[in-house]
Amino acid sequence: MDILHVLCVVSVAITGVTEGAGVLPGGPLNAAVGGKVTFTTILTPPEKPFISVSWNFGDRNIITSSSGNFTSAEYEDRITYFPSTGSLELRDLTLNDSGVYRVSIIPYGGPEQPGTIRLDVYEPVSSVTVTPMSSDLVEFNSSVRLSCSSSGSSLSFLWMNGSSQVTQSDRVDLTDGNSTLTIVSVTRYDQGPFRCHVFNPVSNDTSGPVNLSISYGPENIKVTLTSSEEYYEEGSDITMICSSESRPSAQFMWFVNGVKLSDTGPELRLMNIQMNQSGNYSCQAFNHKTLRYQTSRLSVVTVLEPVSNVTVTPMSSDLVEFNSSVRLSCSSSGSSLSFLWMNGSSQVTQSDRVDLTDGNSTLTIVSVTRYDQGPFRCHVFNPVSNDTSGPVNLSISYGPENINMTLLSSQEYYEEGSDISLICSAESRPSAQFMWFVNGVKLSDTGLELRLMNIQMSQSGNYSCQAFNHKTLRYQTSQPSAISVLEKISGASLHPSTNDPLIEGTSFNLTCEASGSIVTRNWRKDGSALFHTDNMTLHDNNRVLMFNTVTRKDSGEYFCNISNPISSDGAKYNMMVNYGPEKVQITGPSQIHLKETFKLTCFAESTPAATYTWMFNGSEILKDSAEFIKEAELSDSGSYTCQAKNDVTGRTSSVEHGLSVTESSGCSVGCIVGIVVGVCAFIVVVVVISYCICKKKKCVKIRSNRSTSTTAGGGGLSNAAFSSQELQYADITFVQNKSGGKVQVGSQNTSESEYTQVKVPSFPPTYDAHMQQSKSSASQSDGYDEGPYAQINIK
Repeated sequence: MDILHVLCVVSVAITGVTEGAGVLPGGPLNAAVGGKVTFTTILTPPEKPFISVSWNFGDRNIITSSSGNFTSAEYEDRITYFPSTGSLELRDLTLNDSGVYRVSIIPYGGPEQPGTIRLDVYEPVSSVTVTPMSSDLVEFNSSVRLSCSSSGSSLSFLWMNGSSQVTQSDRVDLTDGNSTLTIVSVTRYDQGPFRCHVFNPVSNDTSGPVNLSISYGPENIKVTLTSSEEYYEEGSDITMICSSESRPSAQFMWFVNGVKLSDTGPELRLMNIQMNQSGNYSCQAFNHKTLRYQTSRLSVVTVLEPVSNVTVTPMSSDLVEFNSSVRLSCSSSGSSLSFLWMNGSSQVTQSDRVDLTDGNSTLTIVSVTRYDQGPFRCHVFNPVSNDTSGPVNLSISYGPENINMTLLSSQEYYEEGSDISLICSAESRPSAQFMWFVNGVKLSDTGLELRLMNIQMSQSGNYSCQAFNHKTLRYQTSQPSAISVLEKISGASLHPSTNDPLIEGTSFNLTCEASGSIVTRNWRKDGSALFHTDNMTLHDNNRVLMFNTVTRKDSGEYFCNISNPISSDGAKYNMMVNYGPEKVQITGPSQIHLKETFKLTCFAESTPAATYTWMFNGSEILKDSAEFIKEAELSDSGSYTCQAKNDVTGRTSSVEHGLSVTESSGCSVGCIVGIVVGVCAFIVVVVVISYCICKKKKCVKIRSNRSTSTTAGGGGLSNAAFSSQELQYADITFVQNKSGGKVQVGSQNTSESEYTQVKVPSFPPTYDAHMQQSKSSASQSDGYDEGPYAQINIK
């Protein structure tokens, strides 16, 4: 064992001390006091244990492992040996453990393998503190020294200013291993925060921030006016603010024109400034640490008295056109005044009749004309204000003129309950006083505004305002403004002028009435707009529909619509015009055989319907029936009269109808011969008449009996009225004689007519009667009394 130990010592001596060599990694190893360190070899565990392993620190053996382990007493409980690799752990380190450690390993069957490594044990960094050696620094005048102290071993120092590292320069000196920082001629940028960073191989720490208090300034002083202007109006408020860069904050003093003011502080307030406060203002900043002053540039404050009390005084009051001259003098308060004269909207300039003197404050006009009456105004101004005199009209105060009344909400009509405001204005010097009128009646209201609240219909009318000038003693009244307050239309009705039945040909009125404010009335008939005819007129704003003489065509439903712009209502009236009876007609046979039933029907145009009375040969035979029906007897031949009566109009009209009742025997040979002879005679007469007409180139005018309807022959056909046309042919009209109906002969035309009468029996006579008639025809020039005849009118 002793021999092996000697060999190991010799081997280590020969190998020498290195930072790390052989079976140990490169070094050195760093460790902190109280910590531990492991010396780990680079060997892998062998299959067979090492023959010998020996660890030494300097000349002291720590542990030797061979057939057993031998540990020095001072390392008991401080080391752990790892036989598989020959590594060693050392605990509870102290500064004395720093040094070179050596190991010698002899593997089985191999040469010795030594190793060397250095261990440096350091005390950890702690309690880093920066201490400034000066506390009250002045920029450019002071120097400062900062000292950094710390616990620990093998310390290194690094200084930081904010986030920047502090390095050596012409003003910065690092001494005492960089633990002391000295700055000469400090500036405001040296105020920090400074930190000292201390470190060694096993730990580091940084001090808290240290800020240096470096006084500087004042500098960059300036004065700011909150509203910078070239001129200030008297009475204005001006605020000046002084600022400068200074640490600590500067104290400020104020000066005007070099004279110190009592005001201090960064702000100078000049309230309600007056002209005597005009001047050159400045402020001075003082730093009680640096004992330095700085004065601002001058700020010029020019205060002008505002223009006011501009007055124009005419030196003449009663002027005569072309004969008089006038002088107007303008006076005004204020400073640095300039004068400008205005006549209306035009500037007054020097001319042959106009002279401006006294700095334009006096205006003289010679040979005045009506166009020189003004209104004249004197406009006075300076750099901070201007003012114009009131208008001056030569010789007179004017107005009121151009009076105007305005409705704030102008409408044609207003609903009851509305609120209305009227504004009156007028041009007047002096201002006019206002009075209000409605329909010419003065109201108690005065002032330029009239308020009508919750207006009622009774307040409708023409409103006007009147302006009064107490100087000119003149009045002017506005144009009236109509205010129409409307009540809702209701209760529309139509009132006839009479409740009696209305008879054609009489006069009649319909009156349209309603409650409310009536603006318009529109009439309709049977659903359509009323068509005005010659017999009707509308009166009283369409209130009354007047019929001069009503006709049957006026019957119908009348509707009156009453409206205003806010509502409407209407009423109906059914008007019936009673008329007739007219155009009475009897329809039925004119010839009937014995024992046959005949029916006569009477009809007349009438409203209401007529009642009918029948008479036979002047004697009443039937009442209240339009029809007369009877079985024929020979005694029924004669004249039947139908009398139509309208119970409302009280009028009657009648018509006659002839009826012949014959026995039912057949016609004999003589009867037939008579008929043939009669027809032939009729044809001859017609031919002769036609020839005469053509010869004379005249026209035959057809006339029919329009007043009484009759029948010709049998069949019950009525002779209706024919149109009165000019025709070149003859017309034969058959009328009944007294036995068959009322006979009316002649034209309705009053002009002369040539006519021929052609007589035809009312019914075919017997042969004996015909022969008797032929014998007596020469002596009876009046015609055949008992038969119908035809009349031919020739014109």
